[in-house]
Amino acid sequence: MARGLVLCSQTRTIAKLSFFLPYPKLWFKPHCHHHPCYGPQNIPSARVFCHCVSSQTLNLVDMAKYNEAFSRRMAMAGIKHHNRIALGVSGGPDSMALCVLAASWKTEGLYGFDNSGKFIDGLFAIIVDHGLRSESKDEASLVGNRVSEMGIRCKIVRCDWLNGKPKQGHLQESARDMRYKIFQDVCMQNQISVLLVAHHADDQAELFILRSSRDSGVLGLAGMAFTSQVFSSHTNFCNNDWKNHSVLLVRPLLDFSKEDMYKICQGSNRGWVEDPTNRSPLFARNRIRASLGNLLSGTFNSELQAVISVCRRTRIYVDQICNSLIKQSITVMDQGFAVINLKTLNPSKIEDICLSKFITLVLQFVSQRQRPIRGSTSKLLLQYIRTIPCKTSLTAAGCYICPAPGSKGFKALVCCSVDCPLPSNAESFHTFSNVEEEHCFSDELEQIIANGKSYSNNNLVTNSSQAQFLDMRSQSVLDEARRLDVISESTHRNIISLQREEVSHFKSKTDEVASGCESKQGTEHIAAFLSEPLLPGQTCYFMNRFIISWKLSKEISSNWFRGEPLSLSYLEGDDHCCCVNEDEMVAKVRTTIDADWLYLAKLTKLPHSDNFEATRLPLTGKITCSDYSRLSAKVALKTLKSIPVAARKSIPVLVDDHGRLLSIPSIGFKHCPCMKASAVFKPRVPLGGGHSSFL
Repeated sequence: MARGLVLCSQTRTIAKLSFFLPYPKLWFKPHCHHHPCYGPQNIPSARVFCHCVSSQTLNLVDMAKYNEAFSRRMAMAGIKHHNRIALGVSGGPDSMALCVLAASWKTEGLYGFDNSGKFIDGLFAIIVDHGLRSESKDEASLVGNRVSEMGIRCKIVRCDWLNGKPKQGHLQESARDMRYKIFQDVCMQNQISVLLVAHHADDQAELFILRSSRDSGVLGLAGMAFTSQVFSSHTNFCNNDWKNHSVLLVRPLLDFSKEDMYKICQGSNRGWVEDPTNRSPLFARNRIRASLGNLLSGTFNSELQAVISVCRRTRIYVDQICNSLIKQSITVMDQGFAVINLKTLNPSKIEDICLSKFITLVLQFVSQRQRPIRGSTSKLLLQYIRTIPCKTSLTAAGCYICPAPGSKGFKALVCCSVDCPLPSNAESFHTFSNVEEEHCFSDELEQIIANGKSYSNNNLVTNSSQAQFLDMRSQSVLDEARRLDVISESTHRNIISLQREEVSHFKSKTDEVASGCESKQGTEHIAAFLSEPLLPGQTCYFMNRFIISWKLSKEISSNWFRGEPLSLSYLEGDDHCCCVNEDEMVAKVRTTIDADWLYLAKLTKLPHSDNFEATRLPLTGKITCSDYSRLSAKVALKTLKSIPVAARKSIPVLVDDHGRLLSIPSIGFKHCPCMKASAVFKPRVPLGGGHSSFL
């Protein structure tokens, strides 16, 4: 390991560096006033470990000011000192500053160190080793040691790239997705409800420029949420009910600048690492960060943050309207579809931006595809929903929309379209145990969210006059901000220049990708999807929408079908029907096909025995359940008539290894009385997308 000392003349700061390099060479970036150790032209292949000690006394950094601001933001999020908290830590100045502030905040309360006396109670750092560089394991270990020295218990998790490491063009996106999946998994394993990450005001500025260069609307320009509920495919059984596991993602440093991050590390005498990939011009955020570094004067920075703040107030207004519309006009059915009451909705009275967001939330809920809906698709959906009565059908964003039967076009049916490609990043099938947790930490999260809502209710945007930039794209937002004197002419000019610079990069990259694209064959669709085998007693999450379980049981009720004569006395004792073999029987889950309804109709026409008894097979002596199957199919078809035809295809069914139908739990059909099966509609992400706040 090479070591060196660097004197950064701009800040008169001595930086002690440790780095894994075959050569002891350091680089300066003259225009940067933090303490950069290298420039974009010479990027080392490994992280640089820095320990910064000011030439002035450390107590010149007003840590009390930072601690007070952090405490205020935690209160705004609804978090109390006793809540268990996880920290996403990379080892950079941002996450190390987060560790410093979180540790100080935690120990201010009544909750100090745990029984070991080494670690702060209820504070847990998660360090992700992406495994993309040979040095990453050692780097993660060093970061872990530094975090532990601060009294924070930590866990290092290495990414397992089952399908190979991501390619350069998708590197940052893939690493982020993997990182947040690990965060969620670790939080669930340790029953932690809150995850803090270290995004700050400079990150918001970068995101604003990036999204404005993509012609984003005001909702996108609002940037990252202060708090947002993030859902995983993990589900737990709590208080006699299935509950989706979620974590409250909190960004308590959004009011802090990058300069503040360095000052906090310096004021607490803590080191950090500098990741060379954060300087690579291959990534859009890095290019924007470098350009902003030349412009972030006090005036430019404050005016840019002012525009973002106005966009966030508009986002709060739109979210309020959408939540109200959902409560008033949406009915969710147990079979997995939703009905929009168009009369109650009254689309003609709603601004386009609010109506578009509302439709997006409904379609994302039904399909469980959390993709934004943009461009021509968004316009088509707006036109459809504004046409009352609706008379046609439409397929968009993984959903099929049509007039609800019997509504004369004043209600719209929204169901999952089985002809759409599967979401590329969705866990279509996740098996888990349904053992009830001793401590239901989802209750703790609900209380935190309630606390946060009570604070945010004091900051509601009550009418559209308080919301600027409605239905504006990025260029119009900037022009209007200039007209309202939110930004000056120079700031307006500089932002436009940054936009154009990034647009040119984006277009050239798009052309490069398009020229290298090849058509892909064999796209997997929902209708063709068949799950992995599901054993008796197991429970699975199917398509992020249904919780499905089944088992065999000797406890059989003799009153299954009211008004239908049926005796099950032939199943008393040790007898089982021929469809049951506990040692070999497995089930698979798929969506419904037309042949399933035809099969049920065929079953209803089977002859029944005069004494309603079953018949033993001549060779094995096992019992057939033809009478039971016939009556079960008869009742199921009656139930089926209440479900619109368009919604039937997304109903899950259980089949055996040979594809033979075993059960359709949603309508009560099962082939055998020994089988108990259930399918509960419990989407991974709830209607409305869960709690979020843009304070």
